[in-house]
Amino acid sequence: MAAPVPRAPAGPMLGDDFVAAAERALASGNPDLVADAELERVMTAAVRLYAAKTETDRPPPAPIAAAGVTPTDVVVTVSDMIRAAGLNLWDVSMWFQRKGQRTGRGQDA
Repeated sequence: MAAPVPRAPAGPMLGDDFVAAAERALASGNPDLVADAELERVMTAAVRLYAAKTETDRPPPAPIAAAGVTPTDVVVTVSDMIRAAGLNLWDVSMWFQRKGQRTGRGQDA
């Protein structure tokens, strides 16, 4: 029998404070209400956690709620992440093909 999968603790969601701060910054038209260092820290942790979850037997759902972002939001963010990681589109194309093999979701997920 497999060991039970640990669950996140009950109570407020871990990201609630950050999400609320981000929503306030966006609603006010002043993205600087969230410090650059905090945004970098949260995004770095989220990316590392998501990548780790994709390597498990139970891959996570899609990394974003598609209805909550625009295509421009996604492309701007992903492009800057690719540059920050020192990657290029050729590198990304190899990983893009690998994704369906890792998660079993294929490219349509």
